[in-house]
Amino acid sequence: MLSDRLAVHTSHGVIAVEITGGDGPEVVFIHESFASRQAFQKQTRNDTFKNYRMISFDLPGHGESGDAHDKSRTYPLPGLAEAAIELLEHLDVQSPVLVGWSLGGHIAMEMLARSFAASGLFITGAPPVGPMIAEGFRGDLLEGLSGRGKMSDDEANRFVQSVFGAAAQPFMKRAAQRTDEEFRSTLLSTLRLEEKSNQRDVVSRTQVKTAVVNGREDCVVDLDYIDGVPFSRLWRETCFRIPGAGHAPFLEAPIAFNALLSAFLAEVAWDARHLDHATG
Repeated sequence: MLSDRLAVHTSHGVIAVEITGGDGPEVVFIHESFASRQAFQKQTRNDTFKNYRMISFDLPGHGESGDAHDKSRTYPLPGLAEAAIELLEHLDVQSPVLVGWSLGGHIAMEMLARSFAASGLFITGAPPVGPMIAEGFRGDLLEGLSGRGKMSDDEANRFVQSVFGAAAQPFMKRAAQRTDEEFRSTLLSTLRLEEKSNQRDVVSRTQVKTAVVNGREDCVVDLDYIDGVPFSRLWRETCFRIPGAGHAPFLEAPIAFNALLSAFLAEVAWDARHLDHATG
C-alpha cells in the first residue's frame, strides 16, 4: 500500500503526517497520549481500507512531531484540538471521519465543539465527559499523567502494559518515553480548562453519526457510564464492547474492530452519496 510522509509546519509546531490508501473518502486517526500514529498500523496498513484516504499523525510533542512552540497553548485539550484542525486545513482535508482513541477521541469531540465539519465520529476508549472529568473513568485518571519530567523505564513499562496488554510492542515504550516531558504536567493542568467543552452535550446535540467501540475488558474507562451517555446519533443504537480486548481494541482484536470500522465507514460514505444526490 502506498504511503506518503509529510512534515507540516503549523503555528503549534511541526507535525509528522502519514497518508496511506487510495483517493476515496478521508479518514483521520488521532492517537492516545504518550503514543504515536504507529498504534493504528493494523488499520492504516490494512487492505480492508485501501480505497480510503487514511491520514494519521503524531500529536505535538509525540512521535516524530516536534515539541509544541508554546506548550501552555498547545498541550491542554483545547490546544490539541486547534492543532488538529489547523493541520487538516493545511492538508485541505474536508469532512473526514474522525477516528479517535482515548485522548484522541476527546480531541475529536473538542473538534466537533469547534464546528469542525466531520462526516462521522468513531471513538474508542474515550468517554464523553462533562464538568466532572473523572466520572467517565475507572481508577486513578491522573496515574501516569500528573507527574513531571521524562517517563522512567518503570513508568513507561507500566503505562504500556496497562494500555496495550498482550499487544504491547517495543515501539510503544519508545513512544511513551519520547513524549515531551512537559506534556503530562500540562495536559491536565488548569491551563485553558475553562475552554474545554462539555462533551456529553456535544455528542447529545451533534448531527454527526457517532460510533462507540470499546474493549470489553477496558480497565481505564467506565463502560457503564458510556452506555448512559445520551448520544444523539449513535450508530446502530449500540455502544459496542469487543470481547477479549482492553483499552486498545484496534490492536488487541483488530479483526473485530476493523469489521466495525469498515461497516461504519461504508455507511457514512453511503449517506454522503445519497445526500449529494438529493441536493444535486
